[in-house]
Amino acid sequence: MQICFFSDDKAANFYPLTLTRPVDDLRIGIFTIKQKWEYALQAENISRIVPKYLEGIFPKGDISGNKDCYWINSRYLPSQSLIKQIQNLEEDSFLTFDSDIVAAKIGGKQSREFFQQDEIKTEGLNKTTTSTAKNIQYLWDLISLNSSEIEYDIPQSKLIPLVEYADKYNFVAQKTHNIFVSKDVIIEPGCTFIAEKGPIVIQSGATIEAGSILRGPVAVCEQATVKMASRIYGGTTIGPVCKVGGEVSGCIFHSYTNKAHDGFTGSSLFGQWVNLGANTITSNLKNDYSSIKIVDWSTEIPIDTTLQFFGTVMADHSKTAINTMLNTGTLCGVSSNIFIDELSPKRIPSFSWVGSKNFELYRFEKALEVMQAMMKRRSIKLSKEYHEMMKYIFENR
Repeated sequence: MQICFFSDDKAANFYPLTLTRPVDDLRIGIFTIKQKWEYALQAENISRIVPKYLEGIFPKGDISGNKDCYWINSRYLPSQSLIKQIQNLEEDSFLTFDSDIVAAKIGGKQSREFFQQDEIKTEGLNKTTTSTAKNIQYLWDLISLNSSEIEYDIPQSKLIPLVEYADKYNFVAQKTHNIFVSKDVIIEPGCTFIAEKGPIVIQSGATIEAGSILRGPVAVCEQATVKMASRIYGGTTIGPVCKVGGEVSGCIFHSYTNKAHDGFTGSSLFGQWVNLGANTITSNLKNDYSSIKIVDWSTEIPIDTTLQFFGTVMADHSKTAINTMLNTGTLCGVSSNIFIDELSPKRIPSFSWVGSKNFELYRFEKALEVMQAMMKRRSIKLSKEYHEMMKYIFENR
């Protein structure tokens, strides 16, 4: 079986996170959308339609031979019913939901033509519809669905309940059958796990430092660290190789991101290689309890999220200084630096240096130098392709 991911005109709704990744690389629950579908359909070959400037980091792959290819809209999430409907598609047919193309099954020859044209076309294909399908349409859907997706992803994690070897650790727990850990995790003394309202998942190589409290649903992914005496509330995903401490509620940290110190982050999304200075605080609730508005990244037109709780969206390589205060509904672009002593602006462009309400340009050479230094700390080399991707974002900010 082979899969090709494609995006539709709603993909831009996920800027600034998708300035540096395709929609299928967004993390929700324990895994990325791509990883979820690979497991769901047991795919042997993966390809994707991706913007040219991202191809060096996220290769398009290829559609092989004359085998049928399942085309998957990257905004849609697998469920038992949707998987079955996709598997039951006849060749040269497509599935729709609420005017969206959800998926299609197309022969190898036709699929290769679409792949070369970077576009799926439905003319001449048979149409079927579905009445329900999980999908994300806006950034805040990642937060709203994260708790249920953590629970959905547990079979894919292939972990066993903590009750199987609870004697190995010194901790306090409720509902140990709803706590899933890898055998090689480190759980230091004095930790508390409360899984009454949702599961807690701790993947291979992760460390939960002494005195930390986790209230599910929570996912701590591979090689991640929860710092000493942290308070991690439900709806939170701490992605691979992240270091997270302080008070966290309803957040997703993609990977390689650090919030190692005290400070509150709530209802927020963080990309890769983000660093939050000590006592950085995200506001996720307005004083008058009204719904939170954000600014559309591309058009700068205000959008009402209709949500009472929504914090910050911070793209890759962005950083805050100590005691930074991030406003409700703040969007931070790629490689932005925020070090103001008042509430942040609601939209911070990529490669900006924010020391006041006026933005200064972050010199590309200096930004790249900092990226390289941070990545080197995790033994990752900043490649030529990564350099070119960042240069494109800088020139088109």
